[in-house]
Amino acid sequence: MKLTRRMLNAGLGAVMAAALALPAIAQDTRQMLSSESVIETIKERGVIKIGLSLFVPWSMRDKNGDLIGFELDVGRQLAEDMGVDVEFVPTAWDGIIPALVSGKFDVIISGMSITAERNLTVNFSDPYAFSGLTVLANRSMTEGFTMEDFNKPEVIFAARRGATPVQVIQRIFPNAQLLQFDEDGASAQEVLNGNAHATMASEPTPSREARKYPETLYVPFDQVFDARGEGFAYRKGDPDATNYFNNWIGTRWRIGWLKERHDYWFKGNEWESMVEQ
Repeated sequence: MKLTRRMLNAGLGAVMAAALALPAIAQDTRQMLSSESVIETIKERGVIKIGLSLFVPWSMRDKNGDLIGFELDVGRQLAEDMGVDVEFVPTAWDGIIPALVSGKFDVIISGMSITAERNLTVNFSDPYAFSGLTVLANRSMTEGFTMEDFNKPEVIFAARRGATPVQVIQRIFPNAQLLQFDEDGASAQEVLNGNAHATMASEPTPSREARKYPETLYVPFDQVFDARGEGFAYRKGDPDATNYFNNWIGTRWRIGWLKERHDYWFKGNEWESMVEQ
């Protein structure tokens, strides 16, 4: 087949047209992704809706019934930096991810550990906090126990349903019994009442409870289990949100604000007078 100059020119024109169209297609794609981002929704609405579950000192109610805690500081500062108002949506822990996916709020900021299992359902930001778990035990029921003694069928652990300690207890103490509760404080209360031998929770809760009831409760091991980071959780397929949240967290780490707020709530006790003991 003999190619004519007209055919060559036509082919070259088609190639050039396609090349010129690619930037426009890419621009349209970027605009579409941006418009579908939760960040654009928040800006248009003028309010960021944050899902959280109450557990000390991440988020709790003071004596007046108002929400306070590390998460509240983070959420309010995030909203201020975005130039929007904030609405906190307290939600039971075992239903908080389904509530996010269904659109009841924009993001979870609730001390949620970043795990591969959760990552199958939601996206995570970079960590904005780092913590680990310690064991809180009933002194009279367990004093003198070794780690192996806690891993026996007659030992009862208590934990908040759907929370990370459930998985860690099942992995480290697979032979022990496990009672699960919807409220975070119920687990420590079961140990305090002698209905369970031990529970596991993020610091500073175990150490704070041990200081409050030294004759009954104690932390038996100077060991942190399952150290990991906590991130913002948000709906999948949102690179714009990933970019914004990661940049915000990175900036707040670099200027020391996140560390200062974390130290206030997790290492200090000035705030304890604000809540019911």
